[in-house]
Amino acid sequence: MNAKKLIFTLLVACCTLTSCNSEKKTTTKTTTTLTADAQNISLAISGMTCEIGCAKTIESKLSKKEGVLDAKVIFSDSIATIKFDATKTSKTDLIAFIDGIAGGDLYKASETSKKAHSCSDACKQKCEMNKEKKECKKECKMECCKDKKE
Repeated sequence: MNAKKLIFTLLVACCTLTSCNSEKKTTTKTTTTLTADAQNISLAISGMTCEIGCAKTIESKLSKKEGVLDAKVIFSDSIATIKFDATKTSKTDLIAFIDGIAGGDLYKASETSKKAHSCSDACKQKCEMNKEKKECKKECKMECCKDKKE
C-alpha cells in the first residue's frame, strides 16, 4: 500500500510541475519600432474595380511586405498611403510591388501628392461630398470632415 501511495504522490507531483511549466510559457508579439528612416508616401493606383477584391488585397499584400510599417488603401480615392522603413524598401520598390500584384496586368501605381479622404461610411452617407474631388465640401459640418477642409 505504501508503494502505491508513493507512486501516486510522485505522479501527481510530476503532473503538477509539468502543468505549471506549461502555464509559464508566454507568447510574445513582435512589434515594429519606428526608426529615423520611416517615411510616408501616397500612391495613386489605377486599375482597381472594387473595394474588397482590389483595395483590400493590395492593402493586405503591402502590409506583409518587408519594410512596410503601415498601409492604407482607400478605394474611393484610388490612393494608397504607406509608411515604410527606408532602410528596407524604397518608393521605387513599393511602386513596382503594387504594379506586380495580380501578375502585373491590373494595377498601375504612381507617386502623388494627393491625400486620401478617409471619412467613415457613416460620415460619407451624411456629409456633403464634392463628388469630383472626392472630399468634404467646405460647408459640411460633420465632425469627421473638420480637419479635412482647407
